[in-house]
Amino acid sequence: MRAVDIIIKKRDKGVLTREEIDFFVEGFTRGDIPDYQAAAFAMAVMLNGMNAEETTYLTLAMARSGEVLDLTGVVDFVVDKHSTGGVGDKTTLVVEPAVATCGLPVGKMSGRGLGFTGGTLDKLESIPGYRTDLSTEEFIQQLKEIGLVLTGQSKDLSPADGKLYALRDVTGTVPSIPLIASSVMSKKIAGGAHAIVLDVKVGLGAFMETLESARELSRLMVDIGRLSGRKVVALLSDMNQPLGQAVGNALELKEAIDTLHGGGPEDFREHCLVVASHMLKVGGKAASLEEARQMVERVIAEGKAWEKFRQLVAAQGGDVSYVDHPEKLPAAPVVYPVLAQHSGYLAQVHARMVGETAVVLGAGRSKKEDPIDHGVGIIVHVKVGDRVEKGQPLFTVHARTEADARMAEARLLDALTWSEHSVSPLPLFYGVIE
Repeated sequence: MRAVDIIIKKRDKGVLTREEIDFFVEGFTRGDIPDYQAAAFAMAVMLNGMNAEETTYLTLAMARSGEVLDLTGVVDFVVDKHSTGGVGDKTTLVVEPAVATCGLPVGKMSGRGLGFTGGTLDKLESIPGYRTDLSTEEFIQQLKEIGLVLTGQSKDLSPADGKLYALRDVTGTVPSIPLIASSVMSKKIAGGAHAIVLDVKVGLGAFMETLESARELSRLMVDIGRLSGRKVVALLSDMNQPLGQAVGNALELKEAIDTLHGGGPEDFREHCLVVASHMLKVGGKAASLEEARQMVERVIAEGKAWEKFRQLVAAQGGDVSYVDHPEKLPAAPVVYPVLAQHSGYLAQVHARMVGETAVVLGAGRSKKEDPIDHGVGIIVHVKVGDRVEKGQPLFTVHARTEADARMAEARLLDALTWSEHSVSPLPLFYGVIE
């Protein structure tokens, strides 16, 4: 078997066998197949696609390229959640402690932000001492002891995905739906998840900008789950405008803390309740979504989900005083209000433009090696459909300098589209695929 023959077969729209895909992934992982052939393979997949079986073979081959955690002897059942990335999406910080408190263990390996989307690890690293580099042994031990882990991906898990993603990033093949699906699912399977709830973002602030492409990706990931013996549910959620109000690491952490105390913005709180309910149902802890929702509402109202979050922070070396007293978290020296220059209805709060403005302020990365400023960011005071009066606060910018704040103001005003007539609010979700 030769790598070039596999590339040619996919170039000519052939269907690859399990043996061919295994051969290619194993050779690429070992270094026997060079980057230029892997790049050609990725482009052939980008242009000609893969069916569900091919994509499942690719997923499992990438999962097996490194360590595959077997958590059956540690806990009975593990559910993971994955978001495809968005602006203001701090859902993991609320959902995972709530679900774990309800008796369903959550072992999650999260990522960092790149581009306009934020990363869970960057938010958690606003807390001094919080470790995101747990070893496999530490991961398993903590899951056994407290039923909750939030750490970075081990280098031993799905190394083929790491190698292939680095190539996709520089060869124009990131948007390939089979490559996205196999990348996401290989890491979840390698991480030991028995069931997975996917939060697939749709819209201006998402990698899937259309409902059609989001549905296609979701169906493929659900098919991979079925074919690989995992339960998978995909939620199609809106990302045309930021989720909640806070965009930026410490600001988002504060909003998550507020939500765990029973507060938080209405849209963000509702989003968390829906995602957590699906996790409990797919994990067998609740017979219905209604029962699951009641469980989540109860553990938040009773303060138990908050206590589980504190337990998580302490277990991973974080200074709990910073979450007990969020005013101690990193803060920007300049707090600058952006006011409405006229009255009207908001027709658009462009999520990507808000996210990109937060990156320019220092809250995110343009390149992987860029440092993060945990204190800067944006508070978004308005939603699509709101009636706004002249002089009303639209945003609050948290910046290092006055010049940065004024730059952000100009960009944020450009992110808004106005209407003289009333505008319908955006839905939180567009559907469920299971």
